Amino acid sequence: MNKLLLITRPEHDQTTRYLSCWSKKIIKKAEEKGVTVIDLYRKKANRKRVIGILEKKSPEFVVFNGHGNESCVTGHDNEPILTKDDHKAVSSKIIFSRSCRSAKILGHYSVKHGAKAFLGYKENFWLMYNTDKMSKPFEDKTAALFLDPSNSVAISLLKGHKAGDANKKGKNLFRKNIEKLLIAGPSADDYGAIRLLHWNMTNQVCLGDKEVKLVV
Repeated sequence: MNKLLLITRPEHDQTTRYLSCWSKKIIKKAEEKGVTVIDLYRKKANRKRVIGILEKKSPEFVVFNGHGNESCVTGHDNEPILTKDDHKAVSSKIIFSRSCRSAKILGHYSVKHGAKAFLGYKENFWLMYNTDKMSKPFEDKTAALFLDPSNSVAISLLKGHKAGDANKKGKNLFRKNIEKLLIAGPSADDYGAIRLLHWNMTNQVCLGDKEVKLVV
């Protein structure tokens, strides 16, 4: 039986549009690995659908994109779609949450109540982008500095790597991007991104079982 990935892709502002677009790379890798994808795009990224799928279909792997806070992840139009009280919904799942601060409280609650692992950010996830590339997010080299490392967490899990190793992969890619900018020096176009890349790298965490992996 194929593994199942649930991914949310709200699109109601520029940040969520970028996250949604770049998540297509995660979906592509899942499909290459034979993983069945439930893609909750735009208005489909709502609480009713998310909780229903989590509880009834019980996907092994869940990727959340969107805004959030310490105790919840939001979907389209910032509707809370998962909170720290949704104990049944997170049981036995590997979760990657690209949502500000969601690993701070929600992540710990999720692991406490049965999630195998929760990967995400304990503080804000920062994203810079080039306003000249807003209509073509994949061509945005500034955004790539932030989203390639973050994407690699989910992609590494889909490749069968351990949760802890997937987290390390993402951190290492953030570090490499920082090093490239430092070598390029203050005249580099994205030199100002260094501080925010370091912030994302430092605040990206893996909670729960670091040895667990998605067998595909």
